[in-house]
Amino acid sequence: MKIGIITQPLQNNYGGLLQNYALQRVLEKMGHEVVTIDQEYSRIPLWRILASTIKTLLLRVVGKNREFFFLPKDRELKYINQNTLYFLDNYINHTEKISNEKQIRRIVKSLFLEAYIVGSDQVWRPCYNNNIYISFLKFADSYQVKRIAYAASFGVDNWEFSKMETKKCKKLIKSFDAVSVRESSGIELCRRYLDVDACQVLDPTMLLDKCDYIDLVEKENEGKSIGSLLSYILDPERSKIDLIENVAERLNLIPFSVMPELQLNSKTIVDIDKCVFPSVTKWLRGFMDAEFVVCDSFHGAVFSIIFNKEFVILGNEERGMARFHSLLKMYGLEERLITDLNDFSVVMKSIDWSRVNRIRKERNCFSLEFLSRSLDN
Repeated sequence: MKIGIITQPLQNNYGGLLQNYALQRVLEKMGHEVVTIDQEYSRIPLWRILASTIKTLLLRVVGKNREFFFLPKDRELKYINQNTLYFLDNYINHTEKISNEKQIRRIVKSLFLEAYIVGSDQVWRPCYNNNIYISFLKFADSYQVKRIAYAASFGVDNWEFSKMETKKCKKLIKSFDAVSVRESSGIELCRRYLDVDACQVLDPTMLLDKCDYIDLVEKENEGKSIGSLLSYILDPERSKIDLIENVAERLNLIPFSVMPELQLNSKTIVDIDKCVFPSVTKWLRGFMDAEFVVCDSFHGAVFSIIFNKEFVILGNEERGMARFHSLLKMYGLEERLITDLNDFSVVMKSIDWSRVNRIRKERNCFSLEFLSRSLDN
């Protein structure tokens, strides 16, 4: 069967790239032909840039220091994303970049797809989508195809759709053949606001085994990591850095990160080499080599579980806490979520990996069965 995957735009998000890769690999192992509809990141509207510039000028008039809005050029983005784009082009079968519904209709018309799978990484969160209706397959409304949501994620446990979006998506989802979500809270959101039943399945990355990821690392001849305590922090703050240093000291480990040394902005652009994202396999190698992981990322926690590494999660409200709560509750690891950055008690506790792996195996079987049954029916 020829299957199209609809997911978030792919650029430098390690978890987003790997969940896409994992779903593709699983479907290929089932004997299907797979292509990902490659969506562009949303362009920042000109009015927002102008508004930010005016605000900065006004603040500077009254003596407050504020940086002007920085909009990197396409070539600069391509440069800092060179390693993650390499993974996209070499390991994920994808279409040309599309930026609107008209383009996607043109592209998919020539692909003769027999099914679409929507999922997974916050694909149903309106603020993370150029066009939320693409994630509900509006562009395919005239096609006789299977429509499946696999581990679709809202990211949060509250409803963020407008009234119009709710009305349209509620109608679109009625044509889906099967609906599954990644977070347990998504089941209730589907029932209450979309009037559809859903079940909970694993994030696609957890459908593969750690040996599948080790094979990737070895294929790219990725060198050994430079430390033993992996920190994967998306939103760096002084308090998080202090915690990492304290954990490293308590456990006698050497901290290291697999992220750009600097974040690209108007000041760091002169040192752009330090803003380049490391390769996906270097990121994976970090989990292979780590003895302990500190992260504020959903997929940081996921790959800690896949590789059976002791870990803690630093809560990240803006990026959606429902994802963390659902993942940790599934495995009975709720205490690994740290809200008090001065409490190190959980760091000294060991995880019962035999219990965690048993649960994961059970959920893996259920998830694969859902996927197979949805495509076969």
